[in-house]
Amino acid sequence: MIRSMRYLPLVLLVVAGSELSGCSTEKPGPPPVAPLVRGATLETVRMTAVPETLEVVGSVRARTAAVVAARIPGSVSVLKVREGERVRKGQLLVVLEAGEYLAGSSGAKASMDEAVQGVDEARSRQHLADATFERYKKLYDEQALTRQEFEQKQTERDLARQGVLRAEARVRQAREGGRSAAVLADYSRITAPISGLITSRQVDLGATVFPAQPLFSIEDDGSYQLDLAVPESFVGAIRPGTPVRIVLDALQTTLTTKISEIVPASDPATRTFTAKVFLNGQRGLRSGMFARASLSSGVTANRLLLPEKALFERGALLAVWVVDSTGIVRMRLVKSGKKQDGRIEILSGLADGERVVVAGGEKIADGARIEP
Repeated sequence: MIRSMRYLPLVLLVVAGSELSGCSTEKPGPPPVAPLVRGATLETVRMTAVPETLEVVGSVRARTAAVVAARIPGSVSVLKVREGERVRKGQLLVVLEAGEYLAGSSGAKASMDEAVQGVDEARSRQHLADATFERYKKLYDEQALTRQEFEQKQTERDLARQGVLRAEARVRQAREGGRSAAVLADYSRITAPISGLITSRQVDLGATVFPAQPLFSIEDDGSYQLDLAVPESFVGAIRPGTPVRIVLDALQTTLTTKISEIVPASDPATRTFTAKVFLNGQRGLRSGMFARASLSSGVTANRLLLPEKALFERGALLAVWVVDSTGIVRMRLVKSGKKQDGRIEILSGLADGERVVVAGGEKIADGARIEP
């Protein structure tokens, strides 16, 4: 029994050797064939000189606007307009009930009438004094009167003339008082100072208002401007006439225009200054609309640019299809930068001279072979 067990390892070694020799005779299969994709459009990535731009934001506002406020206290007895209505210059907006000012205007008119009557009386007295003086002068010349009697009539004539002057001065005073009272009374009727759109109303019928209290806001919807907040470090790079590209997201509109004005003072709180862009003829604008703008600094730099449609998302990342020298496609993660005119800047992930699929990549998979 012991003798037979000595030959057992030898038998196992022979069996194992025969199995190994049998495996070595099998031939490996052919490598898998990469799927072929036709019709894709390729583009070679090249460094391109592009102008340096600054992305800023701003708000649209009306170039002509007015805040209508009360000038006298009173209660609103008539309210003619609401928000969103269009008004013309001089149109009646509100009537205030202010009886004391109307009474003051009536009193001023009565004072004016009384002053006019006083002028008539003073002129009558002057006419009488002048006639009496002439008669007394003839008598004095004939030495029929004493000098004291003559001087007395002369004094009465002079006083009558001064009385006319005082009466005329009272008429002028009453006229100015009446004009002032009429103006105050007219303040009870509030009209539109400009033509435009009622954008806000801060008063209701029956409400009590006080002087300087805002009642309405009116904007001329025919002329708007965009106020851009530009960092003060960029102040030397722009001036009136600098090109600017504006994107109005609310209107889904892109405009190319120029800087119209620059406010020379900087805001100490935000360290920005305001650049104004006049938006003439653009429809649908409203005050407060948000806008994005790209300002050119006049300096160019080399950048890698690709069409936006060449990029696709993989999770939360952006990627492109890169084609090597043998035509095999590989997915490459990239980091993007600014967008301009349908192209996007590639900050990292690509090198100058590489080929990228820019169209027809819907059916491409990693490892496929491209036939352009």
